[in-house]
Amino acid sequence: MTVEELGKDAKTNLPWVEKYRPNKLDDLISHEDIINTIGRFIKEDQLPHLLFYGPPGTGKTSTILACAKQLYSPKQFSSMVLELNASDDRGIGIVRGQILSFASTKTIFKSGFKLIILDEADAMTNDAQNALRRIIEKFTENVRFCIICNYLSKIIPAVQSRCTRFRFGPLSPEQIMPRLEFVIEQEHVSATEGGKKALLTLAGGDMRKVINVLQSTAMAYKEVTEDNVYTCVGHPLKSDIANIVQWLLSDAFSSTYNKILDLKTAKGLALHDILTEVHLFVHRIELPAEAKTGLLVAMSDIEHRLCRGAGENAQLAGLIAAFHMVRELVPAEASAP
Repeated sequence: MTVEELGKDAKTNLPWVEKYRPNKLDDLISHEDIINTIGRFIKEDQLPHLLFYGPPGTGKTSTILACAKQLYSPKQFSSMVLELNASDDRGIGIVRGQILSFASTKTIFKSGFKLIILDEADAMTNDAQNALRRIIEKFTENVRFCIICNYLSKIIPAVQSRCTRFRFGPLSPEQIMPRLEFVIEQEHVSATEGGKKALLTLAGGDMRKVINVLQSTAMAYKEVTEDNVYTCVGHPLKSDIANIVQWLLSDAFSSTYNKILDLKTAKGLALHDILTEVHLFVHRIELPAEAKTGLLVAMSDIEHRLCRGAGENAQLAGLIAAFHMVRELVPAEASAP
């Protein structure tokens, strides 16, 4: 087998999210203002220290890796770029050791600066961030830092002030769809319009999630349809949610409880996912303002308790009770003068 064939085979076995990761700034599909600004920084050789923040799957790591590939040739990449992720130890010892030694070593035979990428930096301790701020300041001539995080509030103000900040917001369906269709075409996947819409709905602006769920569904089923996508990730189907809302609004307490419990067990559904989908249904149901507000407040309390680790069965009973209170309120509202 030739080297070219080996390389092609390795790329074939990659997860799609890595296989189709953009290699150039021009390949990136969103945040045009950010891409244009960084492109201008690179063109004028004036790249500052960067701080990228925003939700997962919005292109933060892809953007800086595309920048690095544009700045350095494949031969230079390993010696000029240091990438540390959440899987690496990034306590104060690593900052004073590995990062300091990489930043302080000058490039004798290569011009330009080195690049240090600290991915998911919000997991770094405050001590490590405090040690980092001095290194950022001291070795600016020799190195540029790109700090990537999901939560800006977890980065200390001293580090924030030394970087140019860019916020990567969730991607819109219009931005995701062309890339999704490109992957579907390249991988020869059979996908319906409903399936594509379900992928976009589930992702919530996360490109990584779209491609991962697409790959999982394509491997599990012959066709990527709406029901197959939801079934693959264990998300409630729209028909199931319609039935649950119908039971909540019309059936007796014990009957509703048993039916929802049976459905959860049969399909392996989480109450949190059911609650999220029921919440969307509630907004479309015509209810008096007071009744709808009370129901939404009760549902938010149930969600909060679930997040804190409360038992699902007790919270399911609470959800049914909240709907029963609304059912008692509605006739009272209707009969009021």
